[in-house]
Amino acid sequence: MLPLTLRTKSLLAAALLTALAGCGLADEAPEPRGGAKKEAAALPAAPKKAAPAGLPGMPPVLDPDDVYAADRPGMLSPVVKGFPSRVYVPNTNSNTVSVIDPATYKVVETIPVGIQPQHVVPSWDLKTLWVNNNRGHTLTPIDPATGAAGKPVEVHDPYNLYFTPDGKYAVVMASLDRELVFRDPHTMERKKTVPVSCYGVNHADFSADGRYFVVSCEFSGELLKVDTAKMEVIGQQKLPFQGAMPQDVKISPDGKTFYVADMMAHGVWVLDGEKFTTPRLMPTGKGAHGLYVARDSKEMYIPNRGEGSISVFDFGQDKLTKKWRLPDGGSPDMGGVSADGKVLWLSGRYDAEVYAIDTGTGEQLARIPVGGGPHGLAVYPQPGRYSLGHTGVFR
Repeated sequence: MLPLTLRTKSLLAAALLTALAGCGLADEAPEPRGGAKKEAAALPAAPKKAAPAGLPGMPPVLDPDDVYAADRPGMLSPVVKGFPSRVYVPNTNSNTVSVIDPATYKVVETIPVGIQPQHVVPSWDLKTLWVNNNRGHTLTPIDPATGAAGKPVEVHDPYNLYFTPDGKYAVVMASLDRELVFRDPHTMERKKTVPVSCYGVNHADFSADGRYFVVSCEFSGELLKVDTAKMEVIGQQKLPFQGAMPQDVKISPDGKTFYVADMMAHGVWVLDGEKFTTPRLMPTGKGAHGLYVARDSKEMYIPNRGEGSISVFDFGQDKLTKKWRLPDGGSPDMGGVSADGKVLWLSGRYDAEVYAIDTGTGEQLARIPVGGGPHGLAVYPQPGRYSLGHTGVFR
């Protein structure tokens, strides 16, 4: 048995450690140094709640407090460093992709593709851009190193395209088929089809640990929660707004909140992805559509297609802080942020044009004519280690 004085000190130290653990400060206790303190430190630590396991095979986020930590200016993957900087614009009504040189704000090439191209999507491994020819039922691959289009791949109803964070599957948002189709990310061979009861699956984003993703259902005003590994729908809810029409989905930098743009509710739904409880609506502007996170992870840009404006949301303040209006109006839709973070690129869906906007001032830098019905344009290359799809969601 320990001498009384040492035993008393040990018990007091153990009690102190337990109290500190209860306050979440046990990890901050000073290192013990000799004597009674050393013996006290050898006592079992208070049990801690284990963090849920992430998706196996997924590259972990660089910073647990910021899922976008790999997306800073200059952090280009070696895979993309030799690619020319371009903006690829799918023209839904023209069945083409306009290629813009961002240095000159000029269209340098027009690529014929399939019927009704909706989005240009970077592959998980960053090596290919996939053009989603929705009504042509094909994906056209573009080599971003050369700009050359390859042979189209047959894929039914590819409205949008995502990739699981482990790179194992491509996930086709088959909007009219009412399906989520898991495919080989290279050959696009069908691996598993998940029928859904909602209508118009179109956009998604993944949890910070990749275990699940949230999907918007445009035409039935619903949200889905999907288990990534099991490839199963594990949650479904109707949005509390008559005529809701959810669009883009984006997770917050800290991984705690999902944001869902809604073009008929004219705002953004704020959702707890883990609990998947009823979200609250944050009004932004008429026709809220896309969601794009700034390179420093401090703000999010929200184009309001129905009023020609862009709302700016501050994550730290948890509120909208600015609204930029396009001169002469416009229909800002989908797009992305330049590699250096200085320019927001957006398609003008109803005006056959593309907008380049200064992210520091909100000033319109250029208004570029393109084909009819420009939609999900991709700015490429962008920083990041791998792509989760859409017009460029990188981790």
